Amino acid sequence: MKMNSFFFTKILIKRYLYTFILFVICCSMEAQVVNVSGNWTANIPAITEAGNNYSGTYDNSTNTAPNQIVLSGSIPDSVIKLLSSSGAKITMRYVSNPWHSSLGLSAKRVGGTASISGLCLGCTVSINGGTTYIPISPATDVTLSTITFSGLLGVGNHITYSGIVVNTQVSGVSVTIPASTYSARIVFTIVAN
Repeated sequence: MKMNSFFFTKILIKRYLYTFILFVICCSMEAQVVNVSGNWTANIPAITEAGNNYSGTYDNSTNTAPNQIVLSGSIPDSVIKLLSSSGAKITMRYVSNPWHSSLGLSAKRVGGTASISGLCLGCTVSINGGTTYIPISPATDVTLSTITFSGLLGVGNHITYSGIVVNTQVSGVSVTIPASTYSARIVFTIVAN
């Protein structure tokens, strides 16, 4: 019986040790943040005459705040060091709520700024790509834009990005699609490039 007790004690000690190590690792990692503000509802005019169809494509390029979709956020020092020179990318996909399969959903980036703070020698950061409409998929993430940085990383580095306006576009609108309210939620994620 002493042998079984020793064996179980040893297993419990290992379990607590592994749990403690996992806890320490999780607490030392900081998550990157993507803040999304804004909402867009397409204004599609009613068809009043037989034989007419919709123009087919609608976008929110003329919207202003609060209806603009704007991304901002930060990448902490611990994540920057993990990414090293590969940089990061902002990806997107949509979740239907419900959505008709004949409708296309696309997005593009307009503007945006990025800066790096902390002790960093010759550091630069920029937001690239995504300035033309990119089709969004419900199944896989697609890249909206990339955030690249260079320089000799030091201590306490922190990348902040803001003012990334996202124009969205709905295409394929037609009288052949059943009349209903269709909606989708775009999910933005920041990951290693």
